[in-house]
Amino acid sequence: MPIQIIAEAGVNHNGSLALALKMADAAKAAGADIVKYQTFQPAELASRYAEKASYQKETAAAGESQLEMLRRLTLPPEGYRQLKRRCDEIGIGFVSTPFDLASIALLEPLEMPFWKIPSGEVTNLPYLLAIARTKRPVVMSTGMCELEEVQSAVDVLKANGTPKITLLHCNTEYPTPYGDVNLRAMVSMGRRLGLEVGYSDHTPGIEVPIAAAALGAVIVEKHFTLDRGLEGPDHKASLEPEELTAMAAAIRHVEAALGGDEKTVSPSEAGNRNIARKSIVARRAIRRGEAFTEENLAVKRPGGGVSPMRWFEVLGTPAPRDFAEDELIRL
Repeated sequence: MPIQIIAEAGVNHNGSLALALKMADAAKAAGADIVKYQTFQPAELASRYAEKASYQKETAAAGESQLEMLRRLTLPPEGYRQLKRRCDEIGIGFVSTPFDLASIALLEPLEMPFWKIPSGEVTNLPYLLAIARTKRPVVMSTGMCELEEVQSAVDVLKANGTPKITLLHCNTEYPTPYGDVNLRAMVSMGRRLGLEVGYSDHTPGIEVPIAAAALGAVIVEKHFTLDRGLEGPDHKASLEPEELTAMAAAIRHVEAALGGDEKTVSPSEAGNRNIARKSIVARRAIRRGEAFTEENLAVKRPGGGVSPMRWFEVLGTPAPRDFAEDELIRL
């Protein structure tokens, strides 16, 4: 199955439905398979005492609480139905991550291809139970998690009806320092938990998502924005449309290059075998009946004659006919 590329619009619409709709169009044009948003009821997601993360303090309005910031970034309930309709019209998958129980209920009728569980909800038992009881596939980010916490969440989901789980390796610092990505953990997590894995990226560029594709990610998720200069918590750690396009194209190239497990001659190179390989040839004119020796034989291009791997088999045998200099030896 092809790698799924998720363009994470998140809250980079800044609370504007018009901007969110434009982002769906941009994600489609860039080559993404799915455009993903975030759905939350601000008062259900954060208390008035919740602080903003350090990166949010640096990139969002100064002096406001996390709750105040979230109120600026939410869309009206009808907005998600409009986004789903737009995605259906242009032929791109629609997903929105719910961050609270009310948002799960809001999104359930939209029949998304899977639930996306964000890293912060991995330890939220009531939330996990509500997701599992819908009996739909789950893609779960695992930022900030120990493996045991991921295993516990997986156990809850499986025990309560989730039919399929895909885990996304993730780091929740925005932007993520390259030294903290720990991409090999994606592979080991999948092996140890027996599940398909992918990668949700918050590094500044496109190299790490491409590397994740090469390591076997079945899903690659990346934040994008229409303009990195916009005010908001996630814009500066997001790709602009042309960068998203480049990432998607590179992932498709890697996907094509991965191929299968068997080492064999590809159709594109088959015609070059006789040009690049060598055969046993006459170093000088050889008369019929003369013994082949290291003095009258050589190994030269082209291929297609007697392979040099048969060198010792040929030595000492009589020439079956006359051979001119550089002529391919025939036995």
